[in-house]
Amino acid sequence: MDEVVIKVGGMSCQGCVKNVTGALSGTPGVGTVQVSLEQGEARVSYDPARVSANALRAVIEEAGFDAE
Repeated sequence: MDEVVIKVGGMSCQGCVKNVTGALSGTPGVGTVQVSLEQGEARVSYDPARVSANALRAVIEEAGFDAE
C-alpha cells in the first residue's frame, strides 16, 4: 500500500469531512482514509495497482471539493 496526502479545499464542516471520507472509502483499491477539516487534507492509503493518486483527486473533485 502506498500513502498520499491530498490537500482538500472547500470543506467547512464535519459533514464535508464525512462526504470526502465516504467518497474515498468507496473507491476500489483504497485502504484507510483520514480526512482532517483543520488541516484541510485527506491522508489515503491505497493499492497503486488498482487506483492512482490522480484518480483519488478526481474522486474528491467529483464529490464537490477542490483537490491539490
